Amino acid sequence: MAGRYCYKDVVPFTAMITMECTNVGLNTLFKAATNRGMSYYVFVVYSYGLAALVLLPSPFIFNSRTGLPPLSFSILRKMFLLGVIGATSQILGYKGISYSSPTLASAISNLIPAFTFILAIIFRMETVKLRSRSSRAKIIGTIVSISGAFVVTLFKGPPIILNSAPAYPSLGAQESNWVIGGLLLTAEYILVPLWYIVQAQIIKEYPSELVSVFFYNLFTALVAGVISLLAEPNLDAWKYLPIVALIAILYSGIVGSFLSNAAHTWVIRLKGPVYVAMFKPVAIVIAVAMGVMFLGDTLHLGSVIGAAIISVGFYAVMWGKSKEEIGENCEGRSEGASSQKTPLLQSTNTVDV
Repeated sequence: MAGRYCYKDVVPFTAMITMECTNVGLNTLFKAATNRGMSYYVFVVYSYGLAALVLLPSPFIFNSRTGLPPLSFSILRKMFLLGVIGATSQILGYKGISYSSPTLASAISNLIPAFTFILAIIFRMETVKLRSRSSRAKIIGTIVSISGAFVVTLFKGPPIILNSAPAYPSLGAQESNWVIGGLLLTAEYILVPLWYIVQAQIIKEYPSELVSVFFYNLFTALVAGVISLLAEPNLDAWKYLPIVALIAILYSGIVGSFLSNAAHTWVIRLKGPVYVAMFKPVAIVIAVAMGVMFLGDTLHLGSVIGAAIISVGFYAVMWGKSKEEIGENCEGRSEGASSQKTPLLQSTNTVDV
């Protein structure tokens, strides 16, 4: 019993906290590398290519006894779609960070649950009942989260923590760049829930996380490579990289693209996409601390206010979801059915609370 609790609750919780820390660290390291002249196009291609190379033997090692499930053209097509979504979101996201800061990226990432909820309604995976308190909470939380994103993006505000001598020159000091960065990051976090939906469907049909993550990294590197060769024709950008850029690529390839994607895919299968999104507010505190300490970022009032508004909306969505799950479990017990937890993006919720 204790072992099952550890596997179902403690390990996913620890994994998600660890991944949020590593992802914020990656964004901070990426910002430092681009401040030294690294192209974000080159970064995406090299990091995902490295991750695919590292992952190549893993499926055969961990599935040596049972063998790999057969790959169909339909599964490969969905994995390619996942790569297109991943390449596009990564390029938009890293471009947004280069214009703004990792703190802004972490603040806007709290929009993921709201966008997940909207997409779940569009794809008829979530049913809204206005008489239900849980549905109303999720709708209000979605609106509040999006409003907070507008505050973070459009209102920079006076500085709260000012660094007079930043470690690296800021690329996002201008107000216009800050807004552009916010819009690009918002576009990225619209695509991330779509990534969750497609990945959840793939894992449902093809239950091998390592194979799925390998093809995702491979297709992302290929798609990003085509885009990057057109957008970054300067060959010197691909050949001459500063030391901090090489460190960022290695860190991203092994920790970000490999371990993080594998952990997220595993937790999506085990707990559902909404559980993954629940840990996004943790990233704000980590990003603020790292940005101020290592990048010399200035913390602005708009980021704090907007992040607080987004977090309120985020937890309203989470409260609504938790109420629905309680109602589902109670209904399941009353009918003598299994009380197994059903993730948001794998079923339609119609429970009134």
